[in-house]
Amino acid sequence: MSTRSSSGCSDRISMRLAVLSDIHGNLRALEAVHARIKDNSPDIIVNLGDCLSGPLWPEETAQYLIAQNWPTVRGNHDRVLIEPPASGLEDVDAFTHHCLSQTSLAWLLALPIALTLAPEILLCHGSPSDDETFLLEEDGGNHFYPSNQKEIRHKLGSIDAGLTLCGHTHTPRVVRLSDRQTILNPGSVGVQAFPGLTVTGSPHARYALARTSAENGRSAITRSVMTGPKHPAARRRPASTVGHTDC
Repeated sequence: MSTRSSSGCSDRISMRLAVLSDIHGNLRALEAVHARIKDNSPDIIVNLGDCLSGPLWPEETAQYLIAQNWPTVRGNHDRVLIEPPASGLEDVDAFTHHCLSQTSLAWLLALPIALTLAPEILLCHGSPSDDETFLLEEDGGNHFYPSNQKEIRHKLGSIDAGLTLCGHTHTPRVVRLSDRQTILNPGSVGVQAFPGLTVTGSPHARYALARTSAENGRSAITRSVMTGPKHPAARRRPASTVGHTDC
């Protein structure tokens, strides 16, 4: 990887990224994905938020992420964990908040809403301006459906980054708005469905690999699915059912 300073004095030829999002406290899935990613030797691993909220291993996941020190943006569930009052949280967020140390909460508080990396790479959770906006999808009530290019451009506003990375809907998708502008949602590492809504149709963890080029502004994307035996998280869930306080 060749590099470029923030002043733009030397050009970056390319960057290989591994892109994670929506871990939701699923440490075992995160560990498996991280092990697989290492085989690809990316230049950088980035995390698009909603890191901890879930009835699994929130504190352990926080400590793992803190140790990795990956570029990370704050998701909507990360935000509600640090917004007072904690007493008003939904059950799954209340469980997560109860489990988190002050160190982990301080880490969440320090996360940015959006982050720009060279060359022309933007990280956000929902959209660049709002962590609850679906950048690539529309909410149909009991299902998501793809946004058209006009809707996506409206939600991007003035953002024209060569590669925009977003999460939030847990729905893997790549959209190319032009020869030089690509938007990627890698899907979710930790959760493949919402209550009453199946997003991906299988329980396997998702992540993505991307390669950017400053020479032509294009990005090559590989979306990846972890396959293997039934995940340990399925056995963890009954021991930490929402409403219980045992972390």
